[in-house]
Amino acid sequence: MLLVAQSPPLIPDLTHPQELLQFGQQFVQISQWLVLVLMGFGLVLAAIAFALRRDRPIWLDTQLLQYDQLWRGVRHALLILVILTTGFFLCSTLANRYHNWEQAKITQVASSVAGERVEQPTPQVRYKVEEPYTTITYIDGKPTEVEKRRQVDRFLSPSASQAEVKLTQATDPATERLIYQSEFSANYQVTNSLDVSQDFVFEAPPPFGYTLLQDYRVQQNNQRLEPKNQGEYQFPLRLAPGESSQFQVTYKAQGAPRWVYNANGRLLSKFRLTVLADFPNADFASGIIPTETKVEGRGTRFTWVFADNVSVQNPFGVFTATQRFRNTGVLPRLLLLAPAVFLWWLLLLYLAVSGLRLQDVAIAAAVFFACLLCLTYASRFIDAKLAWGVVLWVLFAFAWGLGSQYRGRWGAIVATLGGAVLPVIAFLVPYTGITLGVAGLLSVVWLMQRYFEHRPVQEA
Repeated sequence: MLLVAQSPPLIPDLTHPQELLQFGQQFVQISQWLVLVLMGFGLVLAAIAFALRRDRPIWLDTQLLQYDQLWRGVRHALLILVILTTGFFLCSTLANRYHNWEQAKITQVASSVAGERVEQPTPQVRYKVEEPYTTITYIDGKPTEVEKRRQVDRFLSPSASQAEVKLTQATDPATERLIYQSEFSANYQVTNSLDVSQDFVFEAPPPFGYTLLQDYRVQQNNQRLEPKNQGEYQFPLRLAPGESSQFQVTYKAQGAPRWVYNANGRLLSKFRLTVLADFPNADFASGIIPTETKVEGRGTRFTWVFADNVSVQNPFGVFTATQRFRNTGVLPRLLLLAPAVFLWWLLLLYLAVSGLRLQDVAIAAAVFFACLLCLTYASRFIDAKLAWGVVLWVLFAFAWGLGSQYRGRWGAIVATLGGAVLPVIAFLVPYTGITLGVAGLLSVVWLMQRYFEHRPVQEA
């Protein structure tokens, strides 16, 4: 079944005009309320200062100073709020784009091997026998049992089967899907296991699911047989008790990228099937493990051998194994949680670097989300862990430039390592919880060390 590319549900995407307009309207409304509140508070303080300009009390100077500090904090908070909001919508849009790209890639690979299968059914040997049966008729109004005889079909399985298949792979130029070109050759032995001579019908239907079938030929003891009716591959023969006859079936076919042999649940005796897949990435189908698997050149030879009686319910054979897509959804999950990671990193930077300015916060946001953008698009071509290993040095360079002194620079480096670098790595490696725990422990230990280092000493 093909996978259909779908966006994660209920995730904003700024590439959709309707969602972009809704986001703009909400942002304007919130901004208006914040501006009105701050202007009202500032006008009240300005009116008080103007009224008491000649004899201004000390408490008013204190309030004005606190208002100035509050205004600085509000400016930082507003900038961080704008960054987080914008960053969330940016990351959610990237998550949608990356998710759609992943699903489109999976769909493309799956569609290249999708389609029906070329299925070769096992021949069957049919014969008729008479058996009695009882029916009820009415004589003079009374039910009377009458015994009659009728002919019913019975089936024998070939006493021995030796089949060889060579598969080559090509690409359909119209649909860019893979197709198989198969060469089939099989020898079947039919043995009369009954106690009397019997008329049999050897039925060898052509494969199912092909798009092209040529050179289909059935031979008995090296003599070519022709069907009596077009499209009915039924060939009569008569065998004495214990007598055997050999049949050869050959053809060339073209069809879907899956070739299977279907025993229809019948018993197989002295069965041997050899399939040479002359192309890479071939694997056995339906979970029926081959008796022997051997690499030949750029292909693989699969062999199934059943010396005694065996019943196989599922068709078995060869198909083209596509590349396995592992760790899908990792980048979308990281992008959705990126604003929280940035907020944690910014908190550590506030504690590591004294006097962090608005410009520093804005540049930190630009560097962080630019690194995520590079990671998102670079991971389409190279491994995501390798891409992050190249990009993270930009974060370290920015953190090193924040510190004014040697000790402060290393503090910013530790804050960047525990607040941004390791949390992103945690989402790219299998051990997410352990890596996040290490990042959190590193951050807490560093905060404790910094707290006790700057803790004022109380005099006795």
